[in-house]
This record gives sequence, C-alpha cells and structure tokens, in this order.
Amino acid sequence: MARLSDMIEEFIKALLEESNGQLELQRNELADYFECAPSQINYVLATRFSLDRGYYIESRRGGGGYIRIIRLDMDNNDYIMYLLKERIGNRISQQAAEDIIHHMLDKGIITERESLIMKAAIQDKGIGIPTNLKDNVRASIMKAMLTTILKLRN
Repeated sequence: MARLSDMIEEFIKALLEESNGQLELQRNELADYFECAPSQINYVLATRFSLDRGYYIESRRGGGGYIRIIRLDMDNNDYIMYLLKERIGNRISQQAAEDIIHHMLDKGIITERESLIMKAAIQDKGIGIPTNLKDNVRASIMKAMLTTILKLRN
C-alpha cells in the first residue's frame, strides 16, 4: 500500500499536469480530502515540491490562504537552477555575483536593464550592514532574484 505522502504527491502532480504546470490549492481542503493534518501537506510540499526538484511554491496563510505551486521549466532554466543549488551558498562576494549577472546577460537570460537593476541590488554600498554580513545578505538577494526570474519565465 502506498504511503500517504506518496499519494498526496501523486495527486498534486496529476493536478499540475491537468493545469499546465501551475496550480492553486487550499491547504486545509487538501488535508480534509486526505483525512490528514495540514502539517502532512506542508511536509509533502517541503520535501517533494521544492526548488531543488523544479517547483516554486508561494503560500499565503489565513482564511483566504492558498498554496500556489508552479512547475519550473527546467530545460530552459538549468543554469539558474545550478546557481541556486550549487553556486550560491550562504555567502557570495560582490565580484562573484556580478560575474554571474554578466554571464546571465551574455546568455540572454536577462536583459541589460535587468542586469543593471540586479547589480545595483547587490552592491556593497547598497547593503547597509556590517561588512562581515554583506556576503550572506547578498546571497539571499541573489537567490530571491534568480527565483523570481525562474518564476517569470514560466
């Protein structure tokens, strides 16, 4: 017999397939459907529908809350996924971030305008915190920008 987590995963994947890779769900409704706690749904989303697995999740809590799952187009976004998974860890220098932005511009992943905005966001002078923390904040900023680019490309 299949585990509950596997059944929830397959159910969500089938819905994603029917909806062309983007889906909005109510966490509580899904939990009611599978007769499980909402935390079980959270577990499946966190472990089976992560960015590492090619999915982007948005969540809004509350009465009208929802979960939006977007299947990312991995074929067109392998480089960005590599950056998110392998290249950008918890820290990245300004120079390394600028090199990535330049490479993305060269590959046609981003426009000149987008590259200028991204470079402005990761500049040392724009990150107004102690020097020893700037590379950590810059890594978070880069990951947020790259995730947004992936999301907008779908």
